[in-house]
Amino acid sequence: MTLLEEKETLDYNIIKQKYIVNNRVNYEKLREVSDPETFDKVGRIIRDIYLPESNTDFKLKLQTTPRIREDEELITNSLSLCPECNALLNTVLFRKDGGVWLRKLCPDHGETEELYWGDYDFYMKSREQSRDGRGIENPHTEIINPCPYNCGLCPRHKSHTALLNLVITNRCDLACWYCFFYAEASGYVYEPSLNHIRYMLTVARSTKPIPALAVQITGGEPTLRQDLVEIAKMCKELGFKHVQINTNGITVAFNPDLTVKLRQLGVNTYYMSFDGVTPMTNPKNHWEIPYALENARKVGLGVVLVPTVIKNVNDHEVGAMVKFGLKHNEIIRGVNFQPVSLVGRMTKQERLKYRITIPDVIKRIEEQTDGMIKMEDWYTVPFTIPLSRFIEAVTGVRQFEMSNHFACGAATYVFQDRDTGKIVAIPQFIDVEGLFEYLTEKIEELENGKSRKMVLIKTLLNINKFIDWKKVPPRLAKRKRLFWILYKILIKHDYKSLGEFHLNSLFLGMMHFMDKYNYDIARIQRCDIHYSTPDGRIVPFCTFNVMPELYRDRLQKAYSIPIRDYLNMQNIKSMKEERYVRDIKKLESGEIYKKYYEGFFDPSSLTYEEKKRISIRFGIPVKD
Repeated sequence: MTLLEEKETLDYNIIKQKYIVNNRVNYEKLREVSDPETFDKVGRIIRDIYLPESNTDFKLKLQTTPRIREDEELITNSLSLCPECNALLNTVLFRKDGGVWLRKLCPDHGETEELYWGDYDFYMKSREQSRDGRGIENPHTEIINPCPYNCGLCPRHKSHTALLNLVITNRCDLACWYCFFYAEASGYVYEPSLNHIRYMLTVARSTKPIPALAVQITGGEPTLRQDLVEIAKMCKELGFKHVQINTNGITVAFNPDLTVKLRQLGVNTYYMSFDGVTPMTNPKNHWEIPYALENARKVGLGVVLVPTVIKNVNDHEVGAMVKFGLKHNEIIRGVNFQPVSLVGRMTKQERLKYRITIPDVIKRIEEQTDGMIKMEDWYTVPFTIPLSRFIEAVTGVRQFEMSNHFACGAATYVFQDRDTGKIVAIPQFIDVEGLFEYLTEKIEELENGKSRKMVLIKTLLNINKFIDWKKVPPRLAKRKRLFWILYKILIKHDYKSLGEFHLNSLFLGMMHFMDKYNYDIARIQRCDIHYSTPDGRIVPFCTFNVMPELYRDRLQKAYSIPIRDYLNMQNIKSMKEERYVRDIKKLESGEIYKKYYEGFFDPSSLTYEEKKRISIRFGIPVKD
């Protein structure tokens, strides 16, 4: 052993003895640490302990491949998980009944068949838009295990971080019946110190070739932390261009000063749960949403509504949610639908009852907007890569790309005429496909050495060819405003230019996170929505949350404190003392509530007792 190796071994043993007890971090001691090197050393020890192990945490059961039947058509082969034992299985994606299905066979737990995408034709069109990213140059883990048991990010990963999730607490002021991701259910409190958070963020900002540029501060309920403003300030200081808070909206509904402070720091967005326009579909925060929106409106802090869409539960209101966003478009920047991920053990019959996929939600939006927003108006996320690569070719600077798998998400932008109520999507007045094909041609010209100045001039002269000015919404047609917005995006290519486009439209998105039934390794390798973990790794969303026993819960428990210690620190007897209690009568009596829901929900259509039962059944107590 060399002197350097002896020193490293000695340092390792000292750190382990000081900060690790029974394979868990002594967080009372680590909380006092300020230097990033100590966090990194502790993290490396935790990685050695907790990286999934073959035959203990997972098995490879690749000896069989499911067969394709007579009435089916093979699309592709992939790998997936057994929903019972987490084993890696051979998988086939195939066409059946107009949709795309996934089938896998575990020798111990049998066959699983799951709806993957509800529309075969839209799947094949979207597949053509697929483009891989360039991966990362400084991976955080070596390749030890097969995907997805090696996460954090490893050399196999094909996408840089488009959005970093930073969990700052697992505490919550709600106890939603379907949620296991909060302190009381977990039995511990996970709440990293400010210095620890700085270390995690710094790791994400050091990723090459593209550092993380956008961060979502999440939980639990992040607004419960008294130092949230300091954390947001830290994000801006470290160079994150976009900072958003993932919230249920309850704290910010009653604490307008918090919204003011966050906006003054440069926080861009509240990413807010919103499952419908009525209490029946959205018992979580129906009564509080108007007040949260109003507080955000007063300071110009944008809001993205985030509905979890469940078949036979709230899919009949997706069109109304779009219209709600358009009505309040001065503050609501987008509606980002998330078809439900079916966690836990469920029978096939139950899954078919609740399973809804991206094209299914899009079809319902088309039906519920009288055909004004059509399926052909939507594009998958990697479709945007030519724009990034055009800007890169022009500037010579590596650009941010959204290179996730085409089946992960889809999006469009819509506008509404205030006088007629007509809704129009951007592909109805811009030939988006033609424009992006043209940009691809210009990329090739630039890469072949053509003059940048000449290419830019030619591009500007040709933008009008892709715009149908007769169909452009009036607010964008006036003084050819649309042309100048596109000019700024293509030529100035800065964050402010993209922001101006957002301010003039409503973003509609779809993001279908996976579960163990529809898991596809091809998707996870291209994931660009990541979590920063306390041991210094960066983990894709659909390993972090779909296999919490191997990632999320395992790591957060290792860096947590027992609930009893937290209660003593806060001088409270129970976590229930932090629980929200709803005052329905007071909330409904406010003019703000009435203003926001006018035309969407009539509060007199339900009795007070019915509303009370809705809230209590969901898990939120009510003041009498």
